[in-house]
Amino acid sequence: MPFPTTGCSGFCNQCGQVHHLPHSRRAEDEANKLMTHLETRQRISQNLFPEAASALLSTDFLFGPARGKMFGILICQDRNDQETILRAFSGQYNGLWHVPGWAPPLFDVSSYDQLNQTGEPEVKKLSRRIENTTRNTSQHARLLQKRRELSRNIMLELHDLYRLYNFHGQSVSLRTAWNKTTGIPTGSGDCCAPKLLNQAARLNLRPTGIAEFYWGRENASASRKQGCFYPSCHNKCRPILGFLLCGLQP
Repeated sequence: MPFPTTGCSGFCNQCGQVHHLPHSRRAEDEANKLMTHLETRQRISQNLFPEAASALLSTDFLFGPARGKMFGILICQDRNDQETILRAFSGQYNGLWHVPGWAPPLFDVSSYDQLNQTGEPEVKKLSRRIENTTRNTSQHARLLQKRRELSRNIMLELHDLYRLYNFHGQSVSLRTAWNKTTGIPTGSGDCCAPKLLNQAARLNLRPTGIAEFYWGRENASASRKQGCFYPSCHNKCRPILGFLLCGLQP
């Protein structure tokens, strides 16, 4: 079964099927409302009073050196068939993982920060030793290999902090859900669609449509432009979307 070119989709290792959630007109309507909010309010907070919003939530961040980012809307129904709208931004927003009214990350932030705070100094320490070691020597090669192994182990531990939930009530790590034999790129699991689907599954909501758009200064490769809709990415999202969508269709 070919992958659809809109919405979000992926192959699930658990059931051996491709699952898909369409880009919907209803989600697009809500996305357009969000764009209007971003343009007029110039912040991502839902609070009506600008003075009550943190400066970190200003949209100025999206037009600076960090450039813009993807935003997503997920239209859901609860068990009483009442509509619920979920919102997400990709990655962190100006250094923040948690912002009220937006889908949370797929991991416990305190555990994530602790692991980074423990591992990064060790990597930097090795980097300093490498800089002070003569190139093309056996010692230099050993230090390079040691740094590679340390960085890889830290990344594996970070991946294991991610908990992915699907609509069968199953929960697995990022590594278990990943359906490719290639390595897991940095930032996998942090995009809008995974955040939205994970939150919906945990809240026992049933998604009916999704819309994802880009807002802010265009990205470095000029492949993302403000106000345009895009499907979920191939490299970081698709390899886990199959698991996240599993159980949604009857």
